[in-house]
Amino acid sequence: MQRRPDGSSFGEGKPIVMAKKSRQDMRRAVHSRIRKKVKGTPERPRLAVFRSLNHVYAQVIDDVNGVTLCSASSIEKSAGIGNGGNVEAAKSIGKLIAERAREKGINSVVFDRGGYIYHGRVKSLAEAAREAGLQF
Repeated sequence: MQRRPDGSSFGEGKPIVMAKKSRQDMRRAVHSRIRKKVKGTPERPRLAVFRSLNHVYAQVIDDVNGVTLCSASSIEKSAGIGNGGNVEAAKSIGKLIAERAREKGINSVVFDRGGYIYHGRVKSLAEAAREAGLQF
């Protein structure tokens, strides 16, 4: 007779329950699938977005050389953002990352949403970066 790990047999009425993945594990899996396709080059680097509960972070990355060309986050004092966990903060970070990228001569990027749904803070950051002059 087959036994479960807890010692009971399969016929005792206890269902076998699969372990659930956490939201963070699912996001990481989606992000790794996206990263197989999205690569940043020196001519067209990758604009990567990370959002935590309280802040939003953006980086422009050259994956060929493994270098972060510029970055912006709501945690910076120079950004002048009180609470970074809202759409308005994401808009200002989008404008800031676009300005810093344009200063370095970067006009075109590949957008990496980081496994997040293109909605809310991620969407507002992307639209603000487009409005400020980045092309993607």
